[in-house]
Amino acid sequence: MPRLFTALEIAADVAAELALLRGGLLGARWVEPEDYHLTLRFIGDVERSLANDVAEALLEARCEPFALTLGELRAFGGGKPRALVAAVKDNAALEALHASHETLMRRLGMPAETRKYAPHVSLAHLRRTPVMAVADYLGRHGPLRQRMRVERFALFSARPEVGGGPYLREALYPLRGGPFRREP
Repeated sequence: MPRLFTALEIAADVAAELALLRGGLLGARWVEPEDYHLTLRFIGDVERSLANDVAEALLEARCEPFALTLGELRAFGGGKPRALVAAVKDNAALEALHASHETLMRRLGMPAETRKYAPHVSLAHLRRTPVMAVADYLGRHGPLRQRMRVERFALFSARPEVGGGPYLREALYPLRGGPFRREP
């Protein structure tokens, strides 16, 4: 039973820049740069037959290639920070691609995603990291300006029932205005 999600891969030059931010934060478990990604739709643990249906359904997604910018570092979790992320600046094309994935998964009978979509790249998972340590870290690092061109998305699998990397790319879908052609 694979645990699936769709995501954008992070360009190598952008990943290298983000990797320079690693370190200097108590309680941070840093994500390996090769596991950086920007989730479009979490699918979850599914039977192999549904996984095949998901891979086929994604062929119906449509989107032109676009650019996006990582705008700032943020912490998720408020008074109990749980993640350090690089947030994406508002991007209509990204929102549309996310919405198309949501629609396709709902057509397959999956429940709607209840959380508001907040596109980001996870950099570290935080455990018992004091709020002030996170605030200090964020204060030391100014706004991000990493920009990348998005020309495809991928279907990934994670460790079943647990999640986390290393992630396995199951299929690639080049962005084109028309229907996708899945690549191995």
